[in-house]
Amino acid sequence: MRKWYVPLTIAGIGGLAAFLLSESGQGAVHWLARSLRWNSQGLLEWNESAEAELQRIQNAIAALAESMQPRAEPGR
Repeated sequence: MRKWYVPLTIAGIGGLAAFLLSESGQGAVHWLARSLRWNSQGLLEWNESAEAELQRIQNAIAALAESMQPRAEPGR
């Protein structure tokens, strides 16, 4: 099966390029560009919430790592 990875990848990329060069593919790209412009505020809000969630995860990982550190015993 491994010998088919490269030919299938090339065929997939070629098919994608053929679609993007067709009229319907160009229409899809134009629609996507218009949709992204119209919904840019929604994307910005999602980006802010994703950043907040990533910060929360980083804080939790830092707290977990700190709790796993060996504690120095007094007098040693």
